Amino acid sequence: MNAYIFGIVVPLLVILFRSRSSTKRRGLPADVSGERGLALRNHRFTSPLSSAWEGVTTLAELFERACREHHDRVLLGTRVEIAREVDYSYGRRLEKLHLGDYHWLTYGRVFESVTSFASGLALLGHRKEERVAIFAETRDRWFIALQGCFRRNVTVVTIYSSLGEEALCHSLNETDVTTVICGRKELTSLVHISGQLDSVKRVICIDDDKISSDLFAQTGWKITSFADVESLGRDNPVEADLPLSADVAVIMYTSGSTGLPKGVMMTHGNVLATVSSIMIIVPNLGPKDVYLAYLPMAHILELVAENLIAAVGGSIGYGTPLTLTDTSNKIMKGKRGDATALMPTVMAAVPAILDRVREGVLNKVNAKGGLSKKLFYLAFARRLLALNGSWFGAWGWEKALWNLLVFKKVQAILGGRIRFILCGGAPLSGDTQRFINICLGAPIGQGYGLTETCAGGTFSDFDDTSVGRVGPPIPCSYIKLIDWPEGGYSTNDSPMPRGEIVIGGPNVSLGYFKNEEKTIESYKVDERGVRWFYTGDIGRFHKDGCIEIIDRKKDIVKLQHGEYVSLGKVEAALSTSPYVDNIMLHADPFHSYCVALVVVSHPALEQWASQQGIAYSNNFSELFRKEETVKEVHASLLKEAKKGRLEKFEIPAKITCLSDPWTPETGLVTAALKLKREIIRKAFQEELSKLYASV
Repeated sequence: MNAYIFGIVVPLLVILFRSRSSTKRRGLPADVSGERGLALRNHRFTSPLSSAWEGVTTLAELFERACREHHDRVLLGTRVEIAREVDYSYGRRLEKLHLGDYHWLTYGRVFESVTSFASGLALLGHRKEERVAIFAETRDRWFIALQGCFRRNVTVVTIYSSLGEEALCHSLNETDVTTVICGRKELTSLVHISGQLDSVKRVICIDDDKISSDLFAQTGWKITSFADVESLGRDNPVEADLPLSADVAVIMYTSGSTGLPKGVMMTHGNVLATVSSIMIIVPNLGPKDVYLAYLPMAHILELVAENLIAAVGGSIGYGTPLTLTDTSNKIMKGKRGDATALMPTVMAAVPAILDRVREGVLNKVNAKGGLSKKLFYLAFARRLLALNGSWFGAWGWEKALWNLLVFKKVQAILGGRIRFILCGGAPLSGDTQRFINICLGAPIGQGYGLTETCAGGTFSDFDDTSVGRVGPPIPCSYIKLIDWPEGGYSTNDSPMPRGEIVIGGPNVSLGYFKNEEKTIESYKVDERGVRWFYTGDIGRFHKDGCIEIIDRKKDIVKLQHGEYVSLGKVEAALSTSPYVDNIMLHADPFHSYCVALVVVSHPALEQWASQQGIAYSNNFSELFRKEETVKEVHASLLKEAKKGRLEKFEIPAKITCLSDPWTPETGLVTAALKLKREIIRKAFQEELSKLYASV
């Protein structure tokens, strides 16, 4: 009985203490004037943080410092492919892999590779005023190449490996890239467009496969393997030419959700400010941490995360989204996914990944049924009560019991050791956040930032259990709101000020490469020298200094009768349906209602069809065309809309169910899994027209 009382009273006292001290712990008014009031800064710092390491002003210095301090610790890990087979289930060709254990390189060995590559790059004839593009999937040599370029003060142009030909040509030509570092697959894409590339002289292939001599003749480029560049530099070392804080480290091309991508110019000081801030926010981050790297490193969230883990002496194990778990699409049945093999302690994720984890667990639980299903939902309900602050939730020994009986199996999906998840890139639904908090037993640090602010902006405190918010300003940032009268948002709104979010501080990038007009439109420098970026996102300040994202200027559509619909907000609410793998809401000023394209989850639909006794063929096309399928999915969306308190005009009147997933390879979503609305609209114009005609 005493243990039970202890399990309730102690957590309750903790909750009471948190609620009383929350305003003290988070953002507070700063002395930087906003356009209509004060900006907020992190309460722990009187001025924005530039570097958390004394004497370190660049990413090159930060990495060299880490390699000195952690010389014999392991840094980069990669899995070796053991076997490969082809699966033709569901009418599609899909490769399945059997991957072995992680093979590791120490900090000392990685630093040798970095210095050798830097020397080899110079000996190939690449001058520091020329730019290098890295056009490859995330892997150890991506990181080594990046650090090697930094040691020569060479600006790196980052390009998503899934980028289409038009955007790829635009990115390479606009930046006058002379050297491209790529994988074997990406080399094929480059050769295909070689006649359209103006400045490329040499290509370094990350893979060690033998390169066909035909490619040399076809392109006129000097094509060298990564290993040969390292070998050249090892035998003929060249002295480093280290950058300054104000030098441009990266020109990062956005993933292009609208039109051609824009190149964001980031200095070493810009990126270092965000890395420093996150290091301070995440508690006890250090040499014992193991990070699973699977997001594109051409995405600022991943680039910041990997530089951060290396800075604190942690280990980085590489994986892919398609080999992440034991049940991932490219993992052979019965073989281990990346998370199981690595057992990471820290992960970065975009909401779409966490939504899929939640969906996968729920599908498995529901399919199993019986006592296991009842036990899971009972445990979940008890823990949810506790997270919401109830006396009657599962605290203390009861929490430990549920973890042992139920949630330990869920935690094993991601290796069983996750202690913290960094989430960014898009709004995370409250349902998914609570699900991950409970089932993985780990807090989610939900952040808000943009490529233009080097991923920096706000980040939730480690012990903040609230949902729907993205925390207070990080130590390097100021945040202010400005009125947006057209959308009806004002900093004088009650009970919370609302408006467009503007971010200032040392993490705000220089602007868009060769795009002065857009730079002038989006960036401003005030009379105190603080650089500000106008995000286009709409937020509101809570009393404790935390911010909540509530809208997006570009996502607002005015319907025929004058109602405004926020597409992103509605999609976030509806995506919690178990049937939704992806969804795009469509609205226009010529109609008084919305429609939606829904990419339906195969496992969830399979389970429903089995329960209903509905026969279907393996390619699913028959099942997706059935009227009862559309009715079932639409009913599920209506249920989620009610839970999300959506207005009637925000709920799609009609939907179309689609079977093929939207991936970066299809060109319908970005590498960060954001919708490419205009491309999707054009691709499914016929389906959308039929939907409007049928209402």
